[in-house]
Order: sequence, then structure tokens, then C-alpha cells
Amino acid sequence: MFTYEYARPALTTDCVVFGLDDEALKVLLIQRDIPPFEGEWALPGGFVHVGESLEAAARRELKEETALEGFFLEQLHSYGDPDRDPREHVVTVSYFGLVNLIDHPPRAATDARNAGWFGLDDLPSLAFDHQQIVDTALERLRGKLRYQPVGFELLPRLFTLTELQQLYEQVLERTLDKRNFRKKVLSLGILRETDEVQQDVAHRAARLYEFDEAAYEERRQNGFHFEL
Repeated sequence: MFTYEYARPALTTDCVVFGLDDEALKVLLIQRDIPPFEGEWALPGGFVHVGESLEAAARRELKEETALEGFFLEQLHSYGDPDRDPREHVVTVSYFGLVNLIDHPPRAATDARNAGWFGLDDLPSLAFDHQQIVDTALERLRGKLRYQPVGFELLPRLFTLTELQQLYEQVLERTLDKRNFRKKVLSLGILRETDEVQQDVAHRAARLYEFDEAAYEERRQNGFHFEL
């Protein structure tokens, strides 16, 4: 077996997965069941296997630790401070994911004692440098939300315009003018109005919409730039 003359850093992936409910934007955490930081909360992640791609490792760890799979995930940033992990020099490549929280209840497995969704204003103290990774992911989300239609990943397939506006307000942390927001989003031509309305609501039922991905791709190919 070939061995290197010099020691090399280990490699991991860590995933910041955001979800949204009626109350707030939330992030998925696991409670570690092994040292270091046993019993503390952290981002899902783990070591990359030999011969495994970074994204494959990230998705595998998410599935093993939280049972989540099949959702938007992209590479975020790398962290290589030699002291970020007390075990050894570990370089991690972080990933940023978005899910419809209602359809993705987490379930702890393998080296996770527990798993759950936490509001960004109610995060526990995180292991390693995971708070820094969460902060970076939130900046990425706020930037992408304005210039790419990634926000629809956080919503159910059918949604109201009010729910879409609330998504933007919660993530961007500012109030948006209702009339201007609706005029802008409908002018983009990437929403399809359905024949369905809200069910089981105390107020007047609102019309439901869905993201028209085909229309978006066609417009993008023709030079369309998404901006909200």
C-alpha cells in the first residue's frame, strides 16, 4: 500500500440546511453522540471516504445522520484552520441546502444522538467552528434569494403570494411593500396561477401558485435575469 512521506490533513464535509415554517427560518442540527463535543449540537457532516466526491459525501452524511435526501444542495466554502478540530488537522468543505421543512422531518441516526430544526435566533452553542459556517451560509442565502429563484425550495409546491412574501421578509429581515412585491413577482412570468385555493383557513382563502421552472429556464436562456 502506498504511503505519503508527509502527514496530510483529513477531509470532511459539513452541511447547513435551511428550512422555513410559519414562525421563522430554521437550520438543521444534530446532537453529537461521539467525542469530541459529545452531547453538543453541530451541523450534520463527517469524513469523506476515499474515492468519494465531496457532494456525494455531504449527501451521504445527511442521509445517515438525519434521513434527509433529494433536495437542493451546493458547495459553500472551505475551512482549514489547523486548530478547528481537536482530534487532528481537519479541512472541511461546507455545503448549503434548502428544503421544505414540513416535508423533511429529521431523524437521528449513526453518530447523532438527536436531530432537529432550530430558529436562527435560538441556536444553541455549536461545536467546532460551526457557528461561523452557519453565518456564512446565511449570507449566501440572502444574496442568492434576490438574484436566483432558490427561495421556492423552501416552500411547498403550491403556495400563496403572502407565503412567498413572508419567506423573503423572514430571510432578509425587513418588511416589504405588499403591492410592490406582488407586482414585481408576477411580472417575472415564472409563477403559474392554479385553480386551487387555501384549505381550512379562518380568513378568505387565497389563490395558490406554483413555480414554473420550465418558464424560468426558457427565459434564462434568452438572457432573463431574476431579481427581487
